[in-house]
Amino acid sequence: MSSINSITPEKLSRLVGTPKSPRILDVRVDEDYTADPRLIPGSIRVNASPPINGVNLYDRPVVVVCHRGARISHGFAAYLRDEHVQADVMEGGFAAWRDAKLPLLVTGKLPKRDDRNRTHWVTRERPKVDRIACPWLIKRFVDPHAVFMFVKPSEVIAVGERYGAAPFDVEDVFWGHRGELCTFDVMLEEFGLQTEPLRRLAAMVRGADTARLDLSPQAAGLLAASLGLSRMYPDDLEQLDAGMLLYDAFYRWCRDAIDEAHNWPSQKAKG
Repeated sequence: MSSINSITPEKLSRLVGTPKSPRILDVRVDEDYTADPRLIPGSIRVNASPPINGVNLYDRPVVVVCHRGARISHGFAAYLRDEHVQADVMEGGFAAWRDAKLPLLVTGKLPKRDDRNRTHWVTRERPKVDRIACPWLIKRFVDPHAVFMFVKPSEVIAVGERYGAAPFDVEDVFWGHRGELCTFDVMLEEFGLQTEPLRRLAAMVRGADTARLDLSPQAAGLLAASLGLSRMYPDDLEQLDAGMLLYDAFYRWCRDAIDEAHNWPSQKAKG
């Protein structure tokens, strides 16, 4: 029987990648994590022994995930509730998510986290398409607390080395274009996030980013909206904030609305 303070993997999967996704805390013991070091997308690995440093638990509800959804997650969620955090347990834990064949984040290529449990990323200033799409993907599916730095093209590598930030969408780096694939495509592949909705979104991003508007009927609209945002916001981080909403909308279309049409048929008034 389900607990009043629990959520099913299927229900949680509908929230992952959306602005209303809860904070997902992976509290598996080291042995279980070492056996399968992947994560539920958007989750943060923490020690189940309080207190937790560096992670803001109080800005939204929390879902706690251990290996089987048993005593570790139930105990930690109960502790958080006593701290006035809305905390649920995912039924069946990580094993149930994995057995349901829901997407899992491959973590081996992630940059090292800082003492506040955040990854750091750096790219060229004045983003248009790929350099907004990639931060959206990271914040929604990889690291919700990620830090992004936009700098002069000539300074990307040096800034990355100085601040421990992974450079992306520049030439001759791991997180960059590969052949006909743009950086967003590469991230989907390396992170193991090639779900059907994200692949559909990737075609839109690739088409808009590489002047191949034939790749997706929606690519032209994404390009127009992206260029419009770049003119509206002189500050790159403000533009990223605005772009998050844009990609949230395109993702939800890719996931939930591709078969929906909109029309305004003419109806003559009946005499």
